[in-house]
Amino acid sequence: MISADTKDALARELPAEIHCREALLAGLALYGSSRGAFVTHRNAVARLFWSLLEERKSHPIGTRAPTRLQRLPTFAIDLPEQLRAVPAKPARKCDRLIEIRAAFLACGSLAAGAHGYHLEFVTRSDEVAQRLKWMLRSAGVPPKATRRKARLVLYYKDFDAIAELLTLIGAFGAVLQLEDVRALRETKNRIHRLVNTEAANLERTAQAAAEQRRVIEFLRSVYGLVRLTPALREVAELRLKHPDESLMELGRRCNPPIAKPTVSSRLGALARLADQLRGGQVSAKAAR
Repeated sequence: MISADTKDALARELPAEIHCREALLAGLALYGSSRGAFVTHRNAVARLFWSLLEERKSHPIGTRAPTRLQRLPTFAIDLPEQLRAVPAKPARKCDRLIEIRAAFLACGSLAAGAHGYHLEFVTRSDEVAQRLKWMLRSAGVPPKATRRKARLVLYYKDFDAIAELLTLIGAFGAVLQLEDVRALRETKNRIHRLVNTEAANLERTAQAAAEQRRVIEFLRSVYGLVRLTPALREVAELRLKHPDESLMELGRRCNPPIAKPTVSSRLGALARLADQLRGGQVSAKAAR
């Protein structure tokens, strides 16, 4: 699953600067808190949060029993008192990007399914969602918003916006994986278009050949192919003998071989002759 793999990869990367690690810890606490604890379904994210704490021994990683609706394993770490308040917005750009990374780890998800690409953040309150929305805007990737079960959800569906945001937070592996998915999807779509086009061409060719055979059968019954000019008779007989071949293939069988436009012109002449004969039959019937 691309979302889980991305989170596990990001959770293994610790920022080099102390202030960035502090921003990551504060961001995880802000976006992942629930009833006084940091809660996550990813073991790697839980271990990341625990590794950033100063007093690790007094805040061990605990587990919660899965509910009927949420069957994933749940890891919980009690929040130190200093991490329970909403922190000030980071002044440094790198710290803001680190907070966005923390938001993705704590409440984000990523999908690339049959219905397209989707990245979203589901926060615990409107206040936190508005803060994250400001962070994303400041990074140059403004999100769309919707409400789901009373929660404000920030999301992206555009591939380029998702790839840009993942690049900003350091999820380079996810970007490459999405690129592979897009390349495969575009290749499949191109193949489908080519197959559909070829099928449509074959259907049109078959319908045209069937109509040509009906014209020639009519001429043979009411006029006689022997009365046709040698060129027209040759094309007429080849069409009856090879009903499924294209005009180009019929042209190659002529003696000497002729081009596709010439075959089309001769078949057109046969169709016009048939129309004239049909018109004569109608006039004869009207005279009676």
